[in-house]
Amino acid sequence: MSCIRFNTPAQRKQLAAMAPAMVTAAEVAARHPAPPVTASKVARLRLLARHENPKIRESVASSYHAPADVVAALAKDPEVGVRAWLARNETTPCDILRDLAHDEDETVRGWVALNFFVPADVMDELSDDPSPIVRGLVAWKAGLAEESVQDSATHQLVEA
Repeated sequence: MSCIRFNTPAQRKQLAAMAPAMVTAAEVAARHPAPPVTASKVARLRLLARHENPKIRESVASSYHAPADVVAALAKDPEVGVRAWLARNETTPCDILRDLAHDEDETVRGWVALNFFVPADVMDELSDDPSPIVRGLVAWKAGLAEESVQDSATHQLVEA
């Protein structure tokens, strides 16, 4: 007996008709809303930010809901991983990212370079970083931006 199955044209038509429609990310988010941020959640973040385990503090640093004073304290954490998670967090304020751009560890500076919301003046500074890895990340990100602009221009020409 063969394990190969051949669908008839009628079966293929029925399968196509029953296929689920693609949904956008916004539609998925609307169907599955995140729970509200409550005072108790913020209190837990404050408590966990002082935990002795650096992995727990990394989790807080990655949170989009950590209060500003907690973020400022985590930016001075002795563990590189905590500062690195803070550098990659898209909600980290620009002034904290500016400070992290001068971090002693190249991993932290590299994550600052990759953060989508890092200010342009910080990217200019990081383009002269002593680490070839950080400079490479800055160049790679700049290349992505150039490709995006070129793709956008090409798309507009095609539509015209």
